[in-house]
Amino acid sequence: MHPVTEQHVIYAMDKSTNPSMRVDNGAVITINTPDCFNNQIKSENQPLNLLNWKEMHPAAGPIFINEAEPGDILAVTIEKIQIMGHATILTAPGLGLLGGELEEHVVRHLPIVNNKLIFSKKMAIPIKKRIGIIGTAPSGLPVPCSLSDTHGGNIGSQDVKEGTTLFLPVNVSGALLALGNIHIALADGEVSFSGASIPSRVTVRLQVVKNKQWPTPSLICEDKIITIASAPTLDEASIIATRNMTQLLTATTHTLRSEAIMLLSLAGDLRISQVNNKTKVARMELPLHYWSENPFL
Repeated sequence: MHPVTEQHVIYAMDKSTNPSMRVDNGAVITINTPDCFNNQIKSENQPLNLLNWKEMHPAAGPIFINEAEPGDILAVTIEKIQIMGHATILTAPGLGLLGGELEEHVVRHLPIVNNKLIFSKKMAIPIKKRIGIIGTAPSGLPVPCSLSDTHGGNIGSQDVKEGTTLFLPVNVSGALLALGNIHIALADGEVSFSGASIPSRVTVRLQVVKNKQWPTPSLICEDKIITIASAPTLDEASIIATRNMTQLLTATTHTLRSEAIMLLSLAGDLRISQVNNKTKVARMELPLHYWSENPFL
């Protein structure tokens, strides 16, 4: 099977977009993605006014999955993230949480040595590969890939990484999955315009899940389960992420709602994923070691 290439990119998740590939349920596919600047930045001295800002935050795809119908869930297992080239990060006036305090833009190309990102002569940051943008087509109006909502999108979770299974809603026939904006370093919040974004090749396994009422987006990694929520404010996103985890616990472990809320107060970690965009993203994390067998599989 030919991979989805960097030429097959979209800038909004849209139910009317023609798919770049059609695959069977259970397929393992490879997706090549540019960085979040669509590989436009060739030099640290490149003027930002030469960039096409309409091509920021591309996602490769979309991919039509046979048998996926509205009401289903798409399970996306991230099997491998292969990075290519160097990482790029920028900050500039008007961008990010503190963009109003900047007077000039700064672009950095960051090399990788011994599995570490070289930030300066004295500082090397361990590489943590993860997917920044991943989602399915919404049933309503298109949503720019730079934003997030109930369909996924720019969710910015630390744990969308190798070995994780992400659960996304199927809103339209075929789901129309797209992903991109791979980071090798990005802290919670993403307070600048970007993390260390890098062109990559991502291998995923796609499985349609039927007859399961799980809140989405959510994910399972090696030691925890996470519910992710997007909203105009962090307060709203926090409430939705917590409510979704409560719903997941009551539906899956038969815990009473009151007990689920108390458990999250004792053992759940509510974290900020994204504050850089119009939509803010929060996530609720719960360790799996409280169950002798994983009840969420």
